[in-house]
Amino acid sequence: MPLLSLHDSQRRATVPFTPLDPGHVKVYYCGPTVYDLAHIGNLRAMLTADVLVRLLRHLFPRVTFVRNITDVDDKITARARANGEDIGSLTQRTTEEFHADLAAMNVLPPDIEPRATHNIGEMQALIARLIENGHAYEADGHVLFSVASFPSYGALSGRDPEELVAGARVEVATYKKDPGDFVLWKPSDADQPGWESPWGRGRPGWHIECSAMSHRYLGESFDIHGGGSDLLFPHHENERAQSLCCFPQGKFANYWVHNAMLLVEGEKMSKSLGNFLTIRDVLAQAPAEALRLLLLGAHYRSTLNYTQAGLQEARKTLDRFYRALAAGPVPEADVPEGVLKALTDDLNTPMAIAELHALAGLALAGDRAAAGALKAGAGMLGLLQEDPEKWFKGDASEDDAAIEALIADRLAAKKVRDFAKADALRDQLQAQGIVLEDSKDGTTWRRA
Repeated sequence: MPLLSLHDSQRRATVPFTPLDPGHVKVYYCGPTVYDLAHIGNLRAMLTADVLVRLLRHLFPRVTFVRNITDVDDKITARARANGEDIGSLTQRTTEEFHADLAAMNVLPPDIEPRATHNIGEMQALIARLIENGHAYEADGHVLFSVASFPSYGALSGRDPEELVAGARVEVATYKKDPGDFVLWKPSDADQPGWESPWGRGRPGWHIECSAMSHRYLGESFDIHGGGSDLLFPHHENERAQSLCCFPQGKFANYWVHNAMLLVEGEKMSKSLGNFLTIRDVLAQAPAEALRLLLLGAHYRSTLNYTQAGLQEARKTLDRFYRALAAGPVPEADVPEGVLKALTDDLNTPMAIAELHALAGLALAGDRAAAGALKAGAGMLGLLQEDPEKWFKGDASEDDAAIEALIADRLAAKKVRDFAKADALRDQLQAQGIVLEDSKDGTTWRRA
């Protein structure tokens, strides 16, 4: 079996993956801040994690995957106020929507999904520890991490602290000892969520949330921490700093995996440009597997350009794959070596998909062993999970009988050489979104 290599952001190189404990691999990914529907940029990070964890579970006997929910954040407070909605109601509803969207995309749930609000005590314990060992200080009702106290700050993102501060939007506050110092705890007024603490009623900063939850469920050292490249700085840099200062004997994350961002029709996705797409926006116009294949069609570390043309091409590719499965029996099979070789090479999903194309060609030519390998290999990517007939025809409905009747009428017209009527019936079906495919074995149909 091929050995796994991953691109580690801190080492800035693709290196062999060696788990801290070969019997138990531990992974932490940053989850959503739950105040709105998830968009396709969020989805790319979730898909990268999904393929990684599927592969790890294939390679190692035990994997614990933790992905958090951030349910206390100033964005949440602002949205709840704008909606005239209770914060708890907003976060519960958007969490349920997030779960539903990922389930539709066949993204497997994490083993543990901690919520920030359920871990306030752990956050306060870490903050107290940082104050005690000289890495944090109280000022004007806040507790801040002292960047100057941690010499290797910036090692993850590869920039020195002065450069990081100059290039980032940092809060200008007179109570900070250094402009780059970041908030661990901040005071809450009567309209903001808050918890009693040794530093007064307040709420945690964003960065301490993930440090507390990863420590609670995975310990001082774990194997992989992942997320979008937009989290590299400041979020992951700050997580690393505060966690290593709390537990200097630990490693925190041994490998860092970051996926690149995506464009929509060649431009950065934004509401102002009118190209902001939620997962639900796309699923209203195409099957979930088409979106999944499109996003996996580019390597996770390369910028992905989402296009309508690409979405339609992904659907056509899946049509071909499903035809290969539908051409005969599909035997049980192991994941093919070519797919494993691609995925263990830093999650090379484009190469894995190329392997699926080759297997589909063999299966369409009558090789049923290749069909089994196609099904098994696609499963590593979370693809080809539908029944082929359902893929082409959709869920059975009352319309199916009417469609079958029109197809029968068309075949009858062709038999008596009434080609004008046959063509008219095909056009009628096409107007209903029904695509006919004639072969020597008869006529099959699918919904466009």
